[in-house]
Amino acid sequence: MTFLVSGVATWGALGSVPGVFRAWMASWMIAWAIAFPTMLVMMPVVRRCLSMIIEEEGRGAR
Repeated sequence: MTFLVSGVATWGALGSVPGVFRAWMASWMIAWAIAFPTMLVMMPVVRRCLSMIIEEEGRGAR
């Protein structure tokens, strides 16, 4: 996902210019370095929240 999003953002900012691929790869590395640790921290929190919501919905339907 970070690969695609950084590619679209880089292309949108620079357009078709020489060196766009190199700029894209640099942007991708920065995006990945931020996204991966964020995912590791946030994923357990999101799972707990979703689990609580799903359990509440299950109890309400009975």
